[in-house]
Amino acid sequence: MFPILPFCLFFVLAPPLLASSSPVSITLTAKTLAKSGDSIRIKWSGIDSPSDLDWLGIYSPPSSAHDNFIGYVFLSSCPTWESGSGSIRLPLVNLRANYSFRIFRWSRSEVDPTRMDHDHNPLPGTTHLVAESGEVGFGGGGGPEQIHLAYTDREDEMRVMFVTGDAGVRTVRYGLSRDAMHRVVTAAVGRYEREDMCDSPANESVGWRDPGFIQDAVMRKLKKGKRYYYKVGSDSGGWSAIHNFMSRDMDSEKTIAFLFGDMGTATPYSTFLRTQEESESTVKWILRDIEALDDNPAFISHIGDISYARGYSWLWDNFFTQVEPIASRLPYHVCIGNHEYDWPLQPWKPDWSSTVYGTDGGGECGVPYSLKFKMPGNSSELTGTRAPATRNLFYSFDTKAVHFVYISTETNFLPGSSQYDFIKQDLESVDRKKTPFVVVQGHRPMYTTSNELRDAPVRERMLKYLEPLFVKNNVTLALWGHVHRYERFCPINNFTCGNMGLNGEYLGGLPVHIVIGMAGQDWQPTWEPRPDHPKDPVYPQPKWSLYRGGEFGYTRLVATKEKLTLSYVGNHDGEVHDTVEILASGQVLSGVGEDDAQPRVEVAEYTFSWYVKGASILVLGAFMGYVIGFVSHARREAALRKNWTPVKIEDS
Repeated sequence: MFPILPFCLFFVLAPPLLASSSPVSITLTAKTLAKSGDSIRIKWSGIDSPSDLDWLGIYSPPSSAHDNFIGYVFLSSCPTWESGSGSIRLPLVNLRANYSFRIFRWSRSEVDPTRMDHDHNPLPGTTHLVAESGEVGFGGGGGPEQIHLAYTDREDEMRVMFVTGDAGVRTVRYGLSRDAMHRVVTAAVGRYEREDMCDSPANESVGWRDPGFIQDAVMRKLKKGKRYYYKVGSDSGGWSAIHNFMSRDMDSEKTIAFLFGDMGTATPYSTFLRTQEESESTVKWILRDIEALDDNPAFISHIGDISYARGYSWLWDNFFTQVEPIASRLPYHVCIGNHEYDWPLQPWKPDWSSTVYGTDGGGECGVPYSLKFKMPGNSSELTGTRAPATRNLFYSFDTKAVHFVYISTETNFLPGSSQYDFIKQDLESVDRKKTPFVVVQGHRPMYTTSNELRDAPVRERMLKYLEPLFVKNNVTLALWGHVHRYERFCPINNFTCGNMGLNGEYLGGLPVHIVIGMAGQDWQPTWEPRPDHPKDPVYPQPKWSLYRGGEFGYTRLVATKEKLTLSYVGNHDGEVHDTVEILASGQVLSGVGEDDAQPRVEVAEYTFSWYVKGASILVLGAFMGYVIGFVSHARREAALRKNWTPVKIEDS
């Protein structure tokens, strides 16, 4: 269980005058940690005339230059800092290299206004090194980490991927019980290098860290609808804990999925980028729902802007550590977003897209995304550089009642492209008797009422070329991220809502578009103002926008052959704040719209909803220790960042 962090121990109460009589020292409570998330306490003493800008730098590997820290913590976050002594407790993620810690003095006169972090706060100066610690590392027997599952193109398979510190042979042992994991499959291994990155900071020493070796194995010939147990690793390198999952079952009564975009990850320290503290709550509530699933298969869908690493590679490690409790139990499916891909020389960058595709990928050019995940299908796009081709761009798969389609808004989707041909052929070939519902997912939205002007050119082309395919082939739902809000539209075509029935229901035939980019990234755009009063804070809601919400959260989908229900779950209470129900005929029966005063809070046809509150009590205690202790981001904003005021910038 992870402790709440960072945590200062009141272990030295010596007055400042005594601190000046001895040199500054840093001591660590351990030299070896067992696994990612384990904590270490860093103690210091002997600081003469301490300043509230004295800070602790976190370094991995220990040979890193002073400016190339992983993160930093102000010593003033410890209540005893004025004594010149104190301690801070931090959880560490295994980066396959040792850590060390350094204390620096820094004064306000040395603030460099040209060297700012993502929040426009000055990065701390490294001129005055005061003390440096010894090293701490991770033991070799803890087994692989960052375990996550995914569907393949076959219904009787499950893919598992994980990271190791070397290229040695690793296997997956699996079976129908913990005591009978007799089936074995060997993992394939891959990796990428610094030279594969396309731009800074990903290809510079400030952002690059060794990514380890990515192991990839497929568990085959699975019986449908059965719980399988598995572990990954080797006798020499150590084994993971035993995890479990439910295999796919096309005969199951329901399709269940948890869907969101733009989640990111949270860190227990400040770093070069703003991290996403709300991602803690999103994972927490999804874990609550997983506990209530019983033996129902389900999966997770994260539609772009995955880790928000943007060239700072250790944030990928942080992300996969954070999601492992859910991704090791449910298949974790993704599509690409601007923060995984966009870079100045990307191969598809039409003249009209100058405001759309920029440097949002931090020079990663899709490489970590392409190698750390492996989705169904074989879509790829050459980068035109040494970097391997970008993968996981567009694909589809079936569940019991729903055909899911994933597309890329970052690569060519216009007529004549391989992606356009895929979307057209895929939608036209759906067997609606087998899967009566079709859900399309991509990153940048086709519809939004946010005041997002930069993406207007791409939305225009999506409306011109993709919307006719959606309408012609009766797409049920179109889910999008990128805008960090929840917004549900009426069944719509060309900004016109579908026909209404006598009872106020939409008669069907048009897709319902929903923006679900509210899972973690906390830059919140404004809604579109009135055209004749663009500077006034009045944001009318167009009639085609039926529900707009600013709360963080996620959606959960439950579908039978007769009805699909999508619910918006808010992070502050774990309750449902909006629900839409769609029949196989296309009729939209319910939802929060113009005539509803309050959102519905029940989860219609949701088998495990009765157990959600009970499961919450059981799982939240363990999870609060596991994740909130791991990231404790809210507390550090008050303590670690107390000297500067965070400013949210435009970053979608």
